[in-house]
Amino acid sequence: MALRNSQYDLLIRSYNQKQLKHRHELNQRTQRIYEQIPRIEEISHEIASTSVAQAKELLKGNTYALTSLKEQLADLAEERTILLLRHGYPSDYLTLPYDCPDCHDTGYIGNEKCHCFRQAAIDMLYTQSNLKEILEIENFDAFSFDYYDNTVENSVTGKTAYANMKEIYTRCKQYVELFGSGENLLFYGGTGVGKTFLSNCIAKELLNAAFSVIYLTAIQLFDIFSHYTFENGDDAGAEDDTLSLILSCDLLIIDDLGTELSNSFTNSKLFYCLNERFMQKKSILISTNLTLDKINQVYSERIFSRLSSNFTLLKFYGEDIRIKKKLQPKRS
Repeated sequence: MALRNSQYDLLIRSYNQKQLKHRHELNQRTQRIYEQIPRIEEISHEIASTSVAQAKELLKGNTYALTSLKEQLADLAEERTILLLRHGYPSDYLTLPYDCPDCHDTGYIGNEKCHCFRQAAIDMLYTQSNLKEILEIENFDAFSFDYYDNTVENSVTGKTAYANMKEIYTRCKQYVELFGSGENLLFYGGTGVGKTFLSNCIAKELLNAAFSVIYLTAIQLFDIFSHYTFENGDDAGAEDDTLSLILSCDLLIIDDLGTELSNSFTNSKLFYCLNERFMQKKSILISTNLTLDKINQVYSERIFSRLSSNFTLLKFYGEDIRIKKKLQPKRS
């Protein structure tokens, strides 16, 4: 999942290509307009010469002449707009178009990466991990309650697996609708009961709404932290980018927490990740097969305190859906 230097260079080249494409598009538009409306070409030349005259007067400190020149430029620009509209063109037809008006297709606003660059990096990571294909299959529209029993009530909750999943499903839909409040979710329960599927449902909806989402298994997350901490060499800049994305994306999904080899390093990095995102008011979704008691045993007291006090806890239960699917008779 790390954004390597080669990947970073590929993104920058894509921005350069966008700029070239839009300049070419503007040149074509300009040539078309000059042929159809010759007066606009004259206006362009007049604007250029007036701008030069404006610069000269500015150097002389002649504020009165400068005001007059500004008025001339405004009149010429207004005439050009009127001519464009009269011939059925939008007023900004001769303005350089941008895919991202915020950074003007450079990927940066000042020295900071633009939101479009961060999203492009995330999209690249998703594409290379094949998660986008998974999200086409695992989404709210494809979710089925048929695999959850509606006859046997849980001895603790008094609800069937079906009723419980109905509530969790509704809660997840609400989470998407109200996203941005900084709420965090913890999915816990047995294997194959829908935790990852619903995580993917949420990821797809938020990505479609232009939020930045990163999905990592716990093993992938701690591999990134390990590489950043112990093996940071030629890819130092790229690793910084990756870590920055993990800590600042709108939603970080950590799947299968507890499958990693738990030790003091993973504990400290998990606490660091949680704390950094809490301070930035960025949301986290964690799924785990561990019980709450087991989480308390495996991780530090500080981590369990953060999870229990800062997360909405949603317990999944039912039969293993993967096994049920395998046991279903195949349709002829």
